[in-house]
Amino acid sequence: MFTPRWKKEAILLNKGAKKFVHYKRDLLDPSKIDEIESRRDDLKAAIKAKDLDAVKEASKQVNKVCEKSLSHYRPPNALAENIEVFWVAIVVALGVRAYFIQPFRIPTGSMQPSLNGIIAESKAGDPNWEKPWFGSRIVDFALEGKTYADDVADKDLTLIDVRDSSFFLFSRTKLTFDDGSTVVIGSPVNEAQRIPTLSRPMARVLENKERKKKNAPLLRASRPDFKKGDAIFKGSLTSGDLVLVDKFSYHFRQPKRGESFVFTTQGINTGGDPNFLASQQQGTHYIKRLVAVPGDTIQIDAPNLVINGTLAKEKTIQRVASKKDDYTGYRFVSRGNSHGSVFYNSQNSVTLKDEEVENRNYREFYAFGDNSPSSLDSRYWGSVKQHNLVGPALFSLWPFTSGHWGFIE
Repeated sequence: MFTPRWKKEAILLNKGAKKFVHYKRDLLDPSKIDEIESRRDDLKAAIKAKDLDAVKEASKQVNKVCEKSLSHYRPPNALAENIEVFWVAIVVALGVRAYFIQPFRIPTGSMQPSLNGIIAESKAGDPNWEKPWFGSRIVDFALEGKTYADDVADKDLTLIDVRDSSFFLFSRTKLTFDDGSTVVIGSPVNEAQRIPTLSRPMARVLENKERKKKNAPLLRASRPDFKKGDAIFKGSLTSGDLVLVDKFSYHFRQPKRGESFVFTTQGINTGGDPNFLASQQQGTHYIKRLVAVPGDTIQIDAPNLVINGTLAKEKTIQRVASKKDDYTGYRFVSRGNSHGSVFYNSQNSVTLKDEEVENRNYREFYAFGDNSPSSLDSRYWGSVKQHNLVGPALFSLWPFTSGHWGFIE
């Protein structure tokens, strides 16, 4: 407390010079190290003698020799430092994504009303509809994830190609017309195909893609798909929920019946049909409700689920079965419309494996969508294997006004 300021500063300088030698020893010439130590000895002697002038001169020499000891080294400029910070941030973010939390955009409506997929609303039949003013569109996007489109044909056009052009978390469908022009719809192909003005021409183009693979005759448009002035897409698109997936928990606990979870689609039984997963966008990841765990025997007694001989007790499963608040209950599937474990009536049941086979984990789980009529799930393609699990859905991050913001059940 009573040490003079000059003495405190000199002592700190001496310690700083010592740390400098330790940290930069591999870069320093031995003669420079000796010179720094010599100047430090002079400074310590001046401090001990309480000679203020000598302390000032010794401090000056310590600073000078340290600054010149790495004359070949040039510190990075501001741009280089910012670039380094940027790349470090990216590496940290990728590490978090790989091992802890991963964002996942829900493209389809298979989990509605619990979680939203992309929702397209066509206004082609409303001659008075027009885009809101720019400020309102910004607010709608920030709060609701809603975007607007008013794409109108400037000449007669025929659709000739449809491609998925999604990137990262953003779903896109690219439409190409016979004159070379393109229109991008901010939704996956399956949702774009539900837009009334696009359903017929898109169905033809997608069918032709399959016909080309089989060398079958192509379907031809008898007239232009869009005449000059026709709406290609007029209306709004509301983003699917952006969900954070917990990739950490399943390393320390078993999956729980009733929770929403994400899994990879590797190995899903498509029965050799390349279009089998088309309604779910043939994605690499799905999100569904975990309705049965290894060892369970599961049956559908529409609209309920029966697990091990009794009605499922989990709150989230009962909520779907209640057929309240826009839930529709669990439904049977039609014969000939599935490639895995199926449920044609209440007599059908499946018991999930709980075993190790050849040192690979083949424990089985069942995944059902909360929107049972519009969900391609374990009713159609069977079980999810242990090695396909990614983690439970943790948090619905955006849009803020979807009614789902917050932790996910």
